[in-house]
Formats: sequence, structure tokens, C-alpha cells
Amino acid sequence: MSEIKRQYVMSEDNTPVGVIIDIATFERIESILEDYGLAQFIHEADDEEPLDRSEALKYYKKIQGSA
Repeated sequence: MSEIKRQYVMSEDNTPVGVIIDIATFERIESILEDYGLAQFIHEADDEEPLDRSEALKYYKKIQGSA
């Protein structure tokens, strides 16, 4: 992984309170986190039994109504 260029935001007593990163780095970190979360979700779902067609249609209608 490449070095992350960052700037520290300091308080009046010279304590670091924040970090500034460029938008490209932020978007790369965001993408990595989303990919990791999706992989975890898929891994957890592997243990579940798949729905049959009628169950899947009921579930789909249920989530369509709540959106």
C-alpha cells in the first residue's frame, strides 16, 4: 500500500485533533472499506440457506414496500 500523504490539524496546545487527506486518498480508503464490508457480508451469507423462488419473491416485495 502506498504512503498516505496527510496534514495534521493541531489544537492551541499543539495536540493533534484531526487529519486532512486529499480527496483521491479518501475515495480510495472509502472504496476499500466498502469492498471489505461487502466481502464480510457475502462471507456471513454463505452460511445461510438460499431462499426458494416464492420466498425470494415475498422477501423482495417486503423490501420494496419499505424503500
